[in-house]
Amino acid sequence: MIKRFFAVLFGSLLISYGINQFFIPHHILDGGMIGVGLIIHYVWQLDVGITIILLSIPIYIFAWKYYRAFFYYSIPGFLVSSFFIDWFRFLAIPYEINPLLSAILGGLILGAGVGIMFRVDISTGGLDLLAQMIADFSKINIGIMIFIIDFIVVIGGIFVISPTEILLSVIAVTATGFSTMLLTLDTHGSNHSSF
Repeated sequence: MIKRFFAVLFGSLLISYGINQFFIPHHILDGGMIGVGLIIHYVWQLDVGITIILLSIPIYIFAWKYYRAFFYYSIPGFLVSSFFIDWFRFLAIPYEINPLLSAILGGLILGAGVGIMFRVDISTGGLDLLAQMIADFSKINIGIMIFIIDFIVVIGGIFVISPTEILLSVIAVTATGFSTMLLTLDTHGSNHSSF
């Protein structure tokens, strides 16, 4: 439990920092529910974290019915990471970093946060929870599943951000998926023997 507690805190801080420092200043999208939250933020300026929570409710209803263990183990990571995105915006240094470097660094940091939590069977919720359920059923690596879902979300943002920002988002999603996959390689997609 202590290991999971620190994984959730540290992973959520990394996710928050990656988004607020590197993604938002350049209108870069992540994939999954974070990407959907960012799209809504760029259009209506709504808080990313709260938006993620509201949009994830249907997925959590599904998880409650069919993947009860995933439901319980994703609640802490889901809530903490979502609130941290909004609460720790102040950690972002007011210094504009090169857009391409932001996409790569932001993606690697975000993916590390997600991967750290996945290693202790904690999901960040939203579409990552959906990816976790699919990975458990199909035995496909979680990082690969997240990459597929993330790519779909980024393509969906084509009407909201510029073509250059879409390209940066694809790079960011690739970096995120790569980082997550490196941290979860030995889990073979999902290793939930403790459930």
